[in-house]
Amino acid sequence: MKIIHHDKLVRDRIPEIVERSGREAVTEVYTEEELAGALDAKLMEEVREYQESRSPEELADILEVLHGIAFHTGLKWETVEDERKRKRDERGGFEEGIRLVEVRIPDPS
Repeated sequence: MKIIHHDKLVRDRIPEIVERSGREAVTEVYTEEELAGALDAKLMEEVREYQESRSPEELADILEVLHGIAFHTGLKWETVEDERKRKRDERGGFEEGIRLVEVRIPDPS
């Protein structure tokens, strides 16, 4: 029997998909304490995959992990989105591609 070891957080329906393909999925459920670290690791994995591919699918995966983090920390997604909008109104977005090179502070005269 060939075994492929993963030991990582996966989407909720992945075990079902694996089983439908004729394979056996061996799973466990993370404790709440373990889950925070698993979500952080998953976020970094998805960011790396997006950086390699620049695909909309990987960007969507990042967003789904962020939704999972919000859910498991007790935040409503609307709260996160409201904060994003507040910060955008106050500080702007990233559409213009501005690079801050330096800030010059005049000598007191």
